[in-house]
Amino acid sequence: MSTATTDRAFARGAFTPRPGAAPLPRMIRAQALLETRMLLRNGEQLLLTVVIPALLLVLFSAVDIVDTGKGRSVDFLAPGILALAVLSTAFTGQAIATGFERRYGVLKRLGASPLPRWALMAAKTCSVLVTEALQVVLLTLIALALGWSPHGDPLAVVLLLLLGTAAFSGLGLLMAGTLKAEATLAAANLVFLLLLVGGGVIVPMDKFSGPVRAVLDLLPISALSGGLRDVLQHGAGMPWGDLGILAVWAVLGLAAAGRFFRWE
Repeated sequence: MSTATTDRAFARGAFTPRPGAAPLPRMIRAQALLETRMLLRNGEQLLLTVVIPALLLVLFSAVDIVDTGKGRSVDFLAPGILALAVLSTAFTGQAIATGFERRYGVLKRLGASPLPRWALMAAKTCSVLVTEALQVVLLTLIALALGWSPHGDPLAVVLLLLLGTAAFSGLGLLMAGTLKAEATLAAANLVFLLLLVGGGVIVPMDKFSGPVRAVLDLLPISALSGGLRDVLQHGAGMPWGDLGILAVWAVLGLAAAGRFFRWE
């Protein structure tokens, strides 16, 4: 066989399919599906993101443990539990998982793959959004079964959830990318417990004194739970103040995570 014939043979099919990275959208989609499967297979993550919020919703709706004011307890609790679901997934769960991935060198290896680092973060964000969608559906069904009657504009609810996710994701990635895995585990769980009590999730904000409440009102969990409650319980319009607080936290958290996140 002549050299020219050999060259044509190689050119036509010797390297078919052609070696190289898959298209970027396909890589992000595959990584997002992998991240979602890993999260849903993790018993500890499911306990944090699904079981605890659902149990709190059922328990505090059925038993008069906390005085939630006038009306049914579930009408007050459901919006706060939705905010807690965002906190548990976008902040606590993501911080712990990413922190240990960083410790074991998973992020370092993924960072050397054809998938760009920003695309890896995008895939993690997509996984968080998919998980939150499942949480919202499950918690909404439970709340409706308990007699919840939501009101308000669905667009306002979606905006609050998206900005809340962005804010908590930035803070979670900042923690995971700057602290050791063990410190991230302890700090993320501690923050979760503190915000559960002091973020308007199950305890009304008017239970706190003036100066303390003024500080707590500026937290992203307070803005998210308060905004959701204003819309879903009281039928208020677009909660621009709460959206503004969440937007500020989202910008600051994501910018700090992008600046200080360490892959190793």
